[in-house]
Amino acid sequence: MDQPLIAEMKFETALAELETLVHSMEDGKLELEASIAAYRRGMALMKHCQQQLADAEQQVRILEDGELKDFAPAET
Repeated sequence: MDQPLIAEMKFETALAELETLVHSMEDGKLELEASIAAYRRGMALMKHCQQQLADAEQQVRILEDGELKDFAPAET
C-alpha cells in the first residue's frame, strides 16, 4: 500500500499519522526494518508539521501587523 506524500498532507492528517506511528513503535511489535521505516516517516511527518506551524505563525504575524500578540480567549 502506497503512503500519501507528506508534502501534500494537511497538518491534522500528518499529526494523526505521526501519532499512529508513535503508538505502533511504542508497542514494540514492529520488526527492526519496519521500526526504522516508521522512524524515518515519523521524522518527516514531524518536520512537515513543524513547518506548517511556523507558516501559520508567520501568517498570524502578518495579520497582526508584524507583531505576534498573546492570545486571550473571549469571555462568555
